[in-house]
Amino acid sequence: MSEQLGDRPRYTGVLGQAEAIRTGLISAVELTEQTLARIDRLQPRLNAFIAVLADEALAEARTRDEDLAAGRPLGPLHGVPIAIKDEVDVAGVRTTYGGAAVTTPAAADAEIVRRLRAAGAIIVGKTAMPEFGTWPFTESAAHGYTRNPWDTTRSTGGSSGGSAAAVAAGVVAAATGGDGGGSIRIPSACCGLFGLKPQRGRVSTAPHGDLWRALGVLGVLTRSVADSALLYDVISGSGAGDRWHVPAPMSPFAELSPPKPLRIAVSSRSAVPLTRLAPECAAALRSMADTLTDLGHDVEEFEVDLPEATPAFSPQFLGGIRAEAERVDRPDLLEQRTRTLAAAARLLAPEPLQRWAEGQSERIAARVNRVFERYDLVLTPTLPHLPPPIGRLDGAGAVHAILRSLPMTAYTAMWNVCGNPAAAIPAGWSDSGLPLSVQLIGRPNDEHGILRVAAQIEKARPWAQRWPEDVDAVAPTL
Repeated sequence: MSEQLGDRPRYTGVLGQAEAIRTGLISAVELTEQTLARIDRLQPRLNAFIAVLADEALAEARTRDEDLAAGRPLGPLHGVPIAIKDEVDVAGVRTTYGGAAVTTPAAADAEIVRRLRAAGAIIVGKTAMPEFGTWPFTESAAHGYTRNPWDTTRSTGGSSGGSAAAVAAGVVAAATGGDGGGSIRIPSACCGLFGLKPQRGRVSTAPHGDLWRALGVLGVLTRSVADSALLYDVISGSGAGDRWHVPAPMSPFAELSPPKPLRIAVSSRSAVPLTRLAPECAAALRSMADTLTDLGHDVEEFEVDLPEATPAFSPQFLGGIRAEAERVDRPDLLEQRTRTLAAAARLLAPEPLQRWAEGQSERIAARVNRVFERYDLVLTPTLPHLPPPIGRLDGAGAVHAILRSLPMTAYTAMWNVCGNPAAAIPAGWSDSGLPLSVQLIGRPNDEHGILRVAAQIEKARPWAQRWPEDVDAVAPTL
């Protein structure tokens, strides 16, 4: 093990880990061994993983070291361990969607995994999620609770909660996520991470043509903006089988040059009626608005027009769950909530209604995006409150689970309906030490605008070096 890095390469992020391997400070095998050891140490406390691919990861790491020694061309992620959310296929591993109803291993890597491997990444495991990513809490009958590294009595959010816990605890520098109503941004907010939901169509969902119709996208969760930008350069691009396509970016996302002064709207209006913004979350929004002003941007309060989006969201949500439930080989092992929603989809979300809902999404997007005729970006809360205690799904049937979920998605789900890029950005910590977060939303296809302003914010208000170190000493409370 490298004395220069010791047990600390996780702190250096994706860029730092890749550089350390390229320059010989640590080998891919050593870094992978450290990653697997940390998974083993923290899994009983956080429950971030549903499958650990130790043998496969070490074999892949040995190949990466051989490539380096032989002078072969190296990808930008050469030797960096990455975790994969368990809705994405990894060859030879079950894609359980967070449940127990899939028993057959995937035959091949999903396109996003293929691209990560092609760039040199090492896949170390599959991360936990609620069954089919339905809920903004990472809790399931098959795998139990996933716990927040900042406070193990609190939720990681969802549905990419296992990925968020793994990155926040320093197990891996990055992990994939999916976002159909906030599922990258919500766990990023709960766990103090940067989480960009890309533009619909930016990242291939192959082998599936879409993810929850027009709602869902695949992406990544990281600690730093630069790591996220690098990863999106690696995974971006759609294929012939994808339903959604967008123009390729004019320049790499990793080009994070400071933007010119922008006009930024600040809005605390929620798309969910009666949602109450907690005082600490409201203060975090005001503080970030002040930071953006200090950075030279023209920031002003403006309440964005948010039409009722339930008729567009719900049929696609139900149809997406039904489509995924039909892929399992043991439907008798599905959670009761999932069976209820899949049955409801057959009655309430037939194919013609789902197609209508997609069209309604486009009509809502045209209306909401009028804000970008006046502003370059929109700043909102990511969550209306602090990360909630674990157990939010305990005893809840499908209807009660939906009602408990609505506040968590109050600021995020609209941008899945519209398809715009949007990111959760760390905004400090509460008095109790829990992460705070704000959301930055861009006009269609403008991930660059979000990334460049987020990089400015990170430089002015660094967050990536604050770690929940005490997680190593926290006993499980199962």
